[in-house]
Amino acid sequence: MRRHLPTPPPDAFATHRAGVRDGLSLAYAHEGVGGYPLLLVHGYPETRRIWWRNIRWLAEAGFEVIAPDLRGCGDSDLSPDDAYDLVLYSRDLHALVHDVLGHARCGLVGGDVGGPVIVDMALRFPGFAERLVFFNTVAPVVVERAERYAELGLSLAQLDDTHPTADYRIRQGREPEALLADLDTPGRRRRYVAGMYGHRLWAAPGAFTPDEIDFMTEPFADADRLAASWAPYQLAHGRPTSEPPLLDREVPDETLVLYGPEDHAVGPDFAARCEIAFPNRIGPLVIPDAGHFLQWERADVFNPLVARFFSDLKPARQG
Repeated sequence: MRRHLPTPPPDAFATHRAGVRDGLSLAYAHEGVGGYPLLLVHGYPETRRIWWRNIRWLAEAGFEVIAPDLRGCGDSDLSPDDAYDLVLYSRDLHALVHDVLGHARCGLVGGDVGGPVIVDMALRFPGFAERLVFFNTVAPVVVERAERYAELGLSLAQLDDTHPTADYRIRQGREPEALLADLDTPGRRRRYVAGMYGHRLWAAPGAFTPDEIDFMTEPFADADRLAASWAPYQLAHGRPTSEPPLLDREVPDETLVLYGPEDHAVGPDFAARCEIAFPNRIGPLVIPDAGHFLQWERADVFNPLVARFFSDLKPARQG
């Protein structure tokens, strides 16, 4: 039987703000100051709220937990230039942790869009990431190992627009203006996002109560923020990018790879792809009764795994 951890109230964690880059400030939760620093990076359709079941637990386990909203998401600033891409997210978060909070090194944890972001950070800023936790997202594609993908019956392209669940990705990527026009009220925008937490079966059935879905969808009532959250899907359809993300090579850093198999957005080939991309890995470990929102759905498993994975780094930081 699935054991849900209690969900802290919406105001459980103070909102901190810091200027990072391009004149933008990011909102973030920040608990357990003085512990080993862990950066928790959300994806779509998420904000820092997706970490509500993880923040306090990890802080009490001796970690300094930093859970930001990406630019344009949640309570972080919108970009006045409509500038959103994986490298901008990566550089923003590095500036927050390294330049603002003063951590030369940290642990990185991310799923969905947050997964590629932490990979880019680890490769773009060598030595910054001590270890990674990577789950339910798009794996790096190691182009030089194309033969290995072929041996496993995998194409280099991971996103199949013919899949029956791909309609959201097509519309958000190819025709965001038309989609936004259809979602012309706050209620319609929230119901659209709520589908990812409910009937679209990204999560295991029943993983979110109606009140919890309301909590997760509230930030997406705003049309500009919903549109900003779709930007990563448009990068494959001509949206300008500041620079290419570093997602075409192996990731040498030690990585804990997790997978929630109830996910109808990220398929089971995720595990095989990660075995190619992360040569220095633990896993992939399959977590039962969990899907895309693994950190929320099985926080009872996720939190101890993350704590154990980083536990030996704490004394060096706290001594």
